[in-house]
Amino acid sequence: MDRLVSLHGTINSSCPTNSNLFREYIGAEFNNVKFSDVPINPNVEFHFILAFAIDYTTSSSPSPTNRQFNIFWDSDNLSPPQVSSIKSKHSNVKIALSLGGDSVGNGYTYFNPSSVDSWVSNAVSSLTHIIKQYNLDGIDIDYEHFNADPDTFAECIRKLITRLKNNGVISFASIAPFDDDQVQNHYLALWKSYGHLIDYVNFQFYAYDEGITVSQFNYFETQSSNYRGGKIFASFSSDGSGRFSPADGFFTACNRPKSEKNLHGIFVWSADDSMPGGFSYEKQSQALLAISH
Repeated sequence: MDRLVSLHGTINSSCPTNSNLFREYIGAEFNNVKFSDVPINPNVEFHFILAFAIDYTTSSSPSPTNRQFNIFWDSDNLSPPQVSSIKSKHSNVKIALSLGGDSVGNGYTYFNPSSVDSWVSNAVSSLTHIIKQYNLDGIDIDYEHFNADPDTFAECIRKLITRLKNNGVISFASIAPFDDDQVQNHYLALWKSYGHLIDYVNFQFYAYDEGITVSQFNYFETQSSNYRGGKIFASFSSDGSGRFSPADGFFTACNRPKSEKNLHGIFVWSADDSMPGGFSYEKQSQALLAISH
């Protein structure tokens, strides 16, 4: 099948290894999903990613702050006590927060620093407060729109990740690019200079053009070349949109890299969308990752 080829990656081919890490975004759609609703296989490493923390005001018409991050996920159902509860019940669970996202209010979320130093200083301060309040473990960078050049983006994110790690605030960081020229220009500038700081690449494969068939792309080969040496995750959107869904052969396509020890993990957007269907794809993803070859 063409789909088998599309997931054949060559990342770290000199020392291939599978990972049993499953990651899922949660909380962006305010549909009352809780951590405890999501099935957690004890034989995988599991990361919830809270979506989103955004450097905008929380007013009815959100506007950019001076890089002060605020909580924009469903904090009523995904609160600090609920973080503590799910982590105490499942020793294999860690929780991160994602920065930025696509939109806020009725407009796009823009990465728009006034300067590198001011953005980093305020971002470190406000994010440290949120991360400690919630007892979180990592961050995910998911800015998708930019009012800054790639080098400025790279410097801001480098300094943010470095300071949070050096201060012991986080233990891992990921990025979430997708196949768009502006997005790739910014994330590749970050990766090429500072990829060693980034633990995981949540590449949004589901964001490829719906009008293009899977067989026209060697998705993993292309992105493993772009983000060479990175732990790139297979991904799908559980709302049925986008390319590369379970209905398009996602799990079949995962078998080849899994057998060749090049499957670094799976992530899903999102638990909010999966809840009406009973999280069937989450169960299937984790079962696949838990199998050793």
